[in-house]
Amino acid sequence: MPKPPSTSARQVLRWARLVVAVLVSGCALVGAVRLVAPATGGTDGEPPGVRGQLAFIRESLDNGAGDEAQQQFPEGHFFLHALYGLTWVELGLREPAGESGAERRAEALREARWALGRLESAAGRAAFSAELTPSYGVFYRGWTNWLRGGVLSLRPEGERDTAQVRRFAADSAALGAAFDDSDSPYLTAYPGQAWPVDSTVAVASLRLHDTLLPARFTGTVDRWLDGVRQRLDPRTRLLPHRVAPDTGEPVEVARGTSQSIIQRFLVEIDPAFAAEQYVRFRDRYVVTPLGLGPTTREYPEGMDGPADVDSGPLPLGVSLSATVVTLGAAQVHGDSSLAEGIASYGELLGLPVSTPWTKRYAFGLIPIGDAFVAWSKTARPWVAASPATAPLPPPAHLSSWWRVPLLSILLLVGTAPWLPALLRRQRRRARRLASALGEDRFPTAR
Repeated sequence: MPKPPSTSARQVLRWARLVVAVLVSGCALVGAVRLVAPATGGTDGEPPGVRGQLAFIRESLDNGAGDEAQQQFPEGHFFLHALYGLTWVELGLREPAGESGAERRAEALREARWALGRLESAAGRAAFSAELTPSYGVFYRGWTNWLRGGVLSLRPEGERDTAQVRRFAADSAALGAAFDDSDSPYLTAYPGQAWPVDSTVAVASLRLHDTLLPARFTGTVDRWLDGVRQRLDPRTRLLPHRVAPDTGEPVEVARGTSQSIIQRFLVEIDPAFAAEQYVRFRDRYVVTPLGLGPTTREYPEGMDGPADVDSGPLPLGVSLSATVVTLGAAQVHGDSSLAEGIASYGELLGLPVSTPWTKRYAFGLIPIGDAFVAWSKTARPWVAASPATAPLPPPAHLSSWWRVPLLSILLLVGTAPWLPALLRRQRRRARRLASALGEDRFPTAR
């Protein structure tokens, strides 16, 4: 027969169980706090932790994260720098005018201009073809133009860099001419390939031009919208994921990874049309698998398809990248309950690690993921819509009770390590009580 453990061994085992129980319960408690604490600041406030994320992203970029991202994603180098710069613009726009916000706005301007310079470098253009119209394709020109317009937005009209103003006007003119000369509303991003999401960003930059400089693209944008409405995906009545480059006719169903970005930018172009498209997208793609938190499907409900480098793995049909960007889309549409829900769910599942100086998700293994999170949490419309034409926020899609199942699971996980000890204590108490009752019934003879 095996020997019973010694007293010292039992003490070590008891302490080990205690440490594990404390760790598990502590993790469950931290998860519960993350799930209920505010995780986004809306369109006016600053989300908690986003400056720490930017510090981590900049450190990563300085250590070569852009080149590493390019090996993982077709536009990894470009996106990592672009989103870093755009998030700084978002923070800068939140700072009050005047001396009170001057220092932080100057920091935002400096970092955004640094990111823009990286996009304009040979490394920033390396993945794109100069032979396209406009040169380097609509993806490169649209996102770069949007960031440049954001940089200009950080300064009052009379204090803007004149060279940047001229470049913004020239690049906008090149984009406008390309759209005017095209039979399709969707320009090519790579030779022989066109995705509507890229043209949506570019057209939003033309709207931004007409907000910052004398308007000149109203006709171009109106013709683009007419062409888009004639070429919607027949299955979902949304902008398709991919189209024929010569005609713009849909060749692939609307997908979550592109739709989440489209819904972020379409509101800048036509708020009323965007509101219709957003509700249609939300009703078909935003789901709560297993009754837990809000996520975004890559394909519409009732349809499954293959994963790719943009969507990432698709557990239960859900794309994590599309879910993150949907946070920003919900925020610009005034869908605060969904934006807050996705942000809180991300704080629980994203495994954020914070220090006094930085914050990173998934232990910092994928900096481009952090860039998308920071950009989405700071989302706000840049092109002002008049109160008379701005649509009302959509009705809430996410139940206010959505956290209850997750909190119940966390409660169960947090208490489970203590249940054996509680049961043993309960059994000992029952035995003592039974023993005491037995002595009362059968007292010992004296």
